This record gives sequence, C-alpha cells and structure tokens, in this order.
Amino acid sequence: MRKLWFTTAIALASLLYPPVAGADPGIVESVAPLAPAATPPGSVDAGRILYSTTTANDAPTVASAAVYFPPGAPPAGGWPVIAWAHGTVGLGDDCAYSIAGPGAVARDWAYLGTWLEQGYAIVAADYAGLGTPGEHPYLNGIVEAHNVVDAVKAATGQYSSLAKKWVVVGQSQGGGAAVYTARYATEFGGPELDYRGAVGTGVPAYIDDILLPLGPHVPPVELSSHTTAYVLYILNGLRTTYPALDIESYLTDSGRDWLARAREACIGPLGDELGANGVVVGDLFARPLAQIPNLHELLSGYLGLPESGYDKPLFMGQGLRDTDVITPETLRFAAVLQANRQPVTLHTYPEDHSGTVNASLSDSVPFVRNLFA
Repeated sequence: MRKLWFTTAIALASLLYPPVAGADPGIVESVAPLAPAATPPGSVDAGRILYSTTTANDAPTVASAAVYFPPGAPPAGGWPVIAWAHGTVGLGDDCAYSIAGPGAVARDWAYLGTWLEQGYAIVAADYAGLGTPGEHPYLNGIVEAHNVVDAVKAATGQYSSLAKKWVVVGQSQGGGAAVYTARYATEFGGPELDYRGAVGTGVPAYIDDILLPLGPHVPPVELSSHTTAYVLYILNGLRTTYPALDIESYLTDSGRDWLARAREACIGPLGDELGANGVVVGDLFARPLAQIPNLHELLSGYLGLPESGYDKPLFMGQGLRDTDVITPETLRFAAVLQANRQPVTLHTYPEDHSGTVNASLSDSVPFVRNLFA
C-alpha cells in the first residue's frame, strides 16, 4: 500500500509539474508540509518544495527539497542557510529525504539539530530523480551541485525569512556533493546568492580509479553489503547519465537483475538483501568494464572530484576508521588540494564513516560561524 501511494504521488507530480525545456533553475513549483518522518526534532514550520533544476546531460527537471527552520524570530536579514547534502539513501522515490527522512540513521537528526540550535535554517535537496519523476544519476557531481544550488535559490526566493548567505554541508554521497557544490556554487548561483564556503565529511574520492578493474571475478570475494549496493547504484548512475554505454550488456543475467532491483531500493533493505544472498560484485559482470572506450576519462568527468577552482574555504572531515569510502584516497585528495593551493582545511577523527559526522562538529561549527562573520 505504501509503495502504491508513492507511485501514485510521483505519477501525479509528473502530470502537475512536468519539466519545461528552458525553464529557469531555482523556480518554486509548489510548497507542501513535510511528513512527520521527514521533519527533524527542533525544527518549526518545515516544508517540502518542488523546484526547477537540471539532471543528467543538463536536461531540465523538477526536484524536491526539505526546508527546516529554527524556532524563534529570524535575525535581521534572515536566517543564514545551511544547504544539507545528504548521504546515500537509495534510488527509489520513497527513499527521498523529504519524504522518508534519514530512516534509521538517527545520527542525521542529531547533526542537523545542532545546526538548527546554532541559528541556521536548513535547505536539504533530494537530488534529481529522488522523490520526483525521472531517475537519479547517483554520484553525478555536476547534477548534484546544480540541485543543491537551485534548491537554495528556490528556498531563499520562496521564504522571506531566509538570508541569501549560505554554506553547503554534506556527508558521504553528500560529502562529494558538497565538494562539487563548493567548486561551482559561485558560478551556478550567480550574484543572486551569497555563497560562503563548504563542509564535507566522509568524502568519496577517486572512486573513478577504484572502478576501473571491475569485471568477471573482479573482485572475487564478497564485499560489505553496503559497498556492493554502492557499486550497483554507481552502475545505475552511469546507465542514466550515459545510456549509449549499454551498461546492462556488461552484466550477467544476475547482474542485470540486481541492477534493476537497485533502481527501486533504499540502501538499508538493498544491503540486507545483498548480504543475505552473498552477492559477489565480480559475479555480476559478463565482461570487463574496462572495455568501455576512454573509461577513466568518462568516470572522471562523471564522479571525479575537482582538484582546483575553489573560491571559498572548504572543510574536510575524515574518519580514520572509515571503510565506506577509501580513506587513503580521501586523504590523498585533500593533499592534492593543498598542493594546488586550494583553500582546504582537513581534520581527521578516530571514528568510522558514521561516527565522524557528529565528531566533526567541534571543528565544523566554529569553521562555519567564521564564514558568516
């Protein structure tokens, strides 16, 4: 019944708010209250907006975002804005943050609650294809940056209590989205917005290098169930962004079946199902992914993090026990930014992927406060 309700809602949204070719990005299409599951404790007057933005290959689309307000009267000039770029929730529409919230990840409510307590309003983009028509091009950094910036543009245009000054904060998938947004925020936002800087934790770096060897029996062993889910999500993202690649032709029958399942699944249930079935990534491939012409260049353009061009401060927080991303690669990325004289600050923590989120607040809260000083 719940799945039927979401399917009907998305179908209605596609009829009521179809993408308009050439529509200006950041235009609000509708506003509605948030469901209780998607409303963090401590926020008031939370809402869900539909707004114009772009998806893969710069195609126009309509995306959704949640907007959370702190209690009390806004300061002169309005609440400063935190753009929250969330981590992986899945690819299905019912996984969208503005519909289901973080699910069992209570960590996020504690984290976002801290920012609300500090006096920031929060604009949380769902990313294109999550909770709205179309497919989500997972880890497509340019798409995520457009979605985040356009959500801020839409929210600040809709709500007079929001200031135009903002920062982006993200974790995991959202950590990568925050980094991409940091690189393009000024360009995509234009003079209408006052972008100040970024915070990214658990940033997935150089994933393009890690994907190159994938193929039959590579890797030959079972990975963590979430890692296997991430691979399926990335393959779906490639399929959405580059349909001419015919990603399915590189997979076995089993691989195509799991790819299709991943397209509708949230991360928790998909990970449980993959683990219960002992799925091995190398068994999903019929031929090497490296047979794709110019694969590394293609992957770098799709999810490779920019190594220069940052015009505002960037905070990176990384857990040294993090195995959801490749921690040495994230640290290498930070070192490359520093060598390129980019305005990056790196902090490390004796935590895993999840634990780093709230552990980083002791450093990221003053960092953000200084951005608004």
